Amino acid sequence: MIRIRHVDLRRVRLPLVRRFQTSSHAKRELEHILVALTDESGAVGWGEIASPSGPFYSAETVESCWAVARDHLTPLVLGAAWEHPAELAALLGKVRGNHFARAGFDMAAWALWSELQGVSLAAALGGSRSRIEAGVSLGIEPSVDELLAQARLRVSEGYRRIKLKIAPGWDVVPVRAVRSAFPEISVHVDANGAYALDDADVFRELDTLGLLMIEQPFAPRAFVAHAALQEMVETPVCLDESVEEVEDLITALRLKAVRILNIKVSRMGGLTPAVRAHDLARDEGVPVWCGGMHEFGVGRAANVALSSLPGFVLPADVSGSDKYYARDVTTAPVVCESGFVTVPSAPGLGWEPDLAFLEERTVARL
Repeated sequence: MIRIRHVDLRRVRLPLVRRFQTSSHAKRELEHILVALTDESGAVGWGEIASPSGPFYSAETVESCWAVARDHLTPLVLGAAWEHPAELAALLGKVRGNHFARAGFDMAAWALWSELQGVSLAAALGGSRSRIEAGVSLGIEPSVDELLAQARLRVSEGYRRIKLKIAPGWDVVPVRAVRSAFPEISVHVDANGAYALDDADVFRELDTLGLLMIEQPFAPRAFVAHAALQEMVETPVCLDESVEEVEDLITALRLKAVRILNIKVSRMGGLTPAVRAHDLARDEGVPVWCGGMHEFGVGRAANVALSSLPGFVLPADVSGSDKYYARDVTTAPVVCESGFVTVPSAPGLGWEPDLAFLEERTVARL
């Protein structure tokens, strides 16, 4: 039986090596919350609340997650006894929504449990791969030439899948340019819900470019619109923001609104529901891949472990730490070599937090 005797919350801020622009906002630095759960034996499991700073990708923010983690999740976890992380996840489920906040605690519970079991996090989750293929995500750039320069750089580093952020006015032209410059590379687009079904002509044009997928073209709850678009185009429609709960995935499957699923640990509330979504999608024949939220090394480690599960057949958004940060919060960065990231085999998370560096970058602590 595991009993949590101590919870440590840290708000940690890191600058990005390059400004990142999506259809809704731009980011120059990120502030995430790291969660450390300590049990009665003194063992520690780390997790990460990788919420955005503003309510653009989702309703949650760093401020809201800090409040929920402090006032609701920590009191639930302290003193709670459990044998498996799924039991703690059920306890966290008393808090409705707030998936990013819950994800950090669930992730920490899995890291702690796998450490105590003497197995890697990947093995604890049911993973079978020793390495995973990584893709890279490119934001909206000031010009097509600058986008092509970024694409060339990442292709030269070995990445074989490029995701392009798009928005009204920045879609067909830049995507066609990248597709023409790199015909051998898998390319897909991500709209982050910036379009409506009235914009179907844009997606008909994109449909001619041989893309791997069209990710989240419409608003999160627009399941019917996504289903209608899938009837119009051959390119698979991938859902991201639409699937916060496994029940959302069930809805999308019944409506035929999804042919590829992006599973994000943070968006779904942790590793426990992420594994459930993977299992359901695999049973339904829907390929999945692991998306990212520019996680620091702790959250990125969890993504690597999750991506080792058998249903993750498409490249994951787990590019190397150096793509985003000059220095990560772990003692060693996550490294991508020739387009692949090695899955750690050591017990627990696989990467250790750099406590001295964390002290430098912590802006608040509880």
